[in-house]
Order: sequence, then C-alpha cells, then structure tokens
Amino acid sequence: MDIDIRDHSPEQKAGVPAQPLADDEVRHIFEAYRQENDARVAAIEKKKTDPLVEEKLARMDARIDSLTLKTARPALDRDEPEADDPTRREHKSAFDIYVRTGESTGLRALEMKAMSAGSAPDGGYVVPPEIEKTIDERLVATSPIRSIAGRREISSNLYKKPFMTVGPAVGWVGETDARPQTGTPTLAELSFPAMELYAQPAATATLLDDAAVNIGEWLASEIDQVFAQQEGMAFVNGDGTNKPKGFLAYTIVANGSWSWGNVGYIASGAAGAFPSSNPGDVLIDFVSALGSGYRQNATFVMNRKTQSTIRKFKDSNGNYLWAPGFQAQPATLQGYSVAIDDNMPDIAANSLSIAFGDFRRGYLVVDRQGVRVLRDPFTAKPYVLFYTTKRVGGGVQDFDAIKLLKFAAS
Repeated sequence: MDIDIRDHSPEQKAGVPAQPLADDEVRHIFEAYRQENDARVAAIEKKKTDPLVEEKLARMDARIDSLTLKTARPALDRDEPEADDPTRREHKSAFDIYVRTGESTGLRALEMKAMSAGSAPDGGYVVPPEIEKTIDERLVATSPIRSIAGRREISSNLYKKPFMTVGPAVGWVGETDARPQTGTPTLAELSFPAMELYAQPAATATLLDDAAVNIGEWLASEIDQVFAQQEGMAFVNGDGTNKPKGFLAYTIVANGSWSWGNVGYIASGAAGAFPSSNPGDVLIDFVSALGSGYRQNATFVMNRKTQSTIRKFKDSNGNYLWAPGFQAQPATLQGYSVAIDDNMPDIAANSLSIAFGDFRRGYLVVDRQGVRVLRDPFTAKPYVLFYTTKRVGGGVQDFDAIKLLKFAAS
C-alpha cells in the first residue's frame, strides 16, 4: 500500500504556533504501517523478502515519531501577564537592562535587599521567576526522564532522604487483645547532591539592541535544549561525579537476586535480541517482574530503534502490542505508556535497552532554586556570551520501582 508520508503539517508563521496535528493522520499512517508489516511477515513466511518494504516501514516509523514529537514541546506564552508583585516587575526590568547593556546596579540593589548572598557579580545574577518557570516547564516537556520522574526543589546544594531498612513491627489485633510493643525502625538515608549544569549562548549587539526581542524568551529558548540534552544523558547513564547518577549506573543484578541498593533485571532469553519465537512473551514476563504496587503508574523507557523493533510485535490473537499515541493519550505498549529516550542503549549483547517502572517513585530529580546568568562581553568579541548555570541532581530513590530488560540468554 502506497501512502504519502511527507510532512503536510501547517507552517508556523510570525511567531504563531502551528495548529495541533490531527489524530486521524496518525491513525491513517499506523493503519498503513500495520498493512505493510503484515505483508512483510507473510513474505518472510514464504521466504520472499522485499527490501523496499523494510525501507517503507522505516519511513513510516520516522513519520509517526515526528507527528508525536511536534506537540511535545510547548510554546512560550508571549501574552502571559506580569505578576502583580512590584518587586517581581522591578526584578524583570532590571534583569532585562543587565542582559542588554551590562548595567547591573538595579540587580545588585535588589539582591542586596533580598540578602541573596550567593548572587555576586562573579557568580552571575538570578533570573526572574517567570524565566526560571519557563525554563523548568520546557525541560519537563523535552527531557524524557524528568517528565516521568519524581521532582524535589531545594534551596541548598544537597537533599537527604531517609528510608527504613528495617521497619517497626506491625500487624492486626483484636479489639481487646494486648498490643505488643513495636520495634524501633532502622533508618538510613540517601543523598542527592545538586551539581552545576551550564550553557553559554551567544548574542549579537543587534539582537540585544532590538527592543522587539523578548530577552527572557530568547534566553529560555537558547538553553532549554542543551540543558535537556545534558540532563537526559545524566539521568540514564550519569556516573554521579559532578553530575546526577543515572539509573543504569547502579549495580545491576538478576531480579531473582535483587536486594536494596541494586536494580533488578530479567533476561530476554537470547543474546543481543528478542527470542525469534513469540518475542512479545518476554514483555509480558518483564511487566510481571515489577511489583503490583508499582504497575499502576509504570512507564516503558527505550530509544527509537528499540521502539521500531517492538512496533512489529503481535500477541497470540494477531493484535499489535504497540498502540500509537495521540494528542489526548501517549503511545502505549501492553496498556502502559512509553517514554522515548535516545540515551537508552540500542539492542546488543548484554545491553540494558528497556526500562520499566514507576519512575515517579523510583527516580528523583533534585533542582536547586535559581538559574543564574553572568554576562561576558569580552571573551568572544563582538559577541556577548551569557554563562547560564543551574544546579541539578538525581538518582534512584526506590530500587524496587524500576526493572530492566537485559538482552542476554540468562
């Protein structure tokens, strides 16, 4: 079946966001995808493969992904009214003057008034709350793990979370039965340091002199993608040294030998691949490995290549396991949402290419309040650099809430 998979989505003009993509376009392409894949499977069974079919399926994969991604990133709201707080309006105005001209008298006076000891000229100045909120919202929308993980905002550089390694004795008793004394719980703590993440966008004097340019919007749009990219890599694979610790960087053990402090895995049953027979059964076992209390809000995490492989899987009744996402509902796999993170490894021998779990309970992202900007007009003349920093930490907070699929025989 031939189908036109070119991008016919409406164009974005004059700063006006494009109209939302129609859900029926995704349905139309996926229906064509199913028919092409059914034909591919039938050809394989007859030992008559057609490379053009594989190429067509790959193009459809890419088109479905692009339709899904276009609605993922929110537009900045130019019409949002300023806060009624005079101090916030004053802060925004002073920050705008500092970015455009380098004049910092107004910001320095405001931060002295607020006794903000950490915001000296050497360390930059705190951006207005409106810009920080915009950056955070765009990071949530573009950073896959941040969008599904638990989040905590702190004012210091370290967040400590206590947990019970041995809890108090509990149980049921009758109304008149004696109440045995409960034991004292044994507590330990997890530490989540906030590490410094930086970006350094550059601007021309012409851009800074243009009064029509919204400086806050420009700064947020320049740094959100690079921040999201660096965060995303760290949340998955970070080693915890000057960056968050990723959930793949912890000790990985077979799920049958799982203990607190480790992340459990189940094996796919084939080295570097799904089994050739009934590959979807592995996903059923994978889902069952996660405790029932975590499944209600669980999410699959994988990269696009892995998703492309799974899109072709069917159950015993011939139904596809993967369902496409629409504007009102994300893509699902066996009824669970799917987060696409290209920092996850490709399927290979002993790779940990798929994660499944309740990431809101399992992984914690820690943000220190305040995004700082230091204006540098000297290093790269005639351009003006804006050294922008924020502090972010992350790590596993519940080791039983995340499971991994390892592509190995056992």
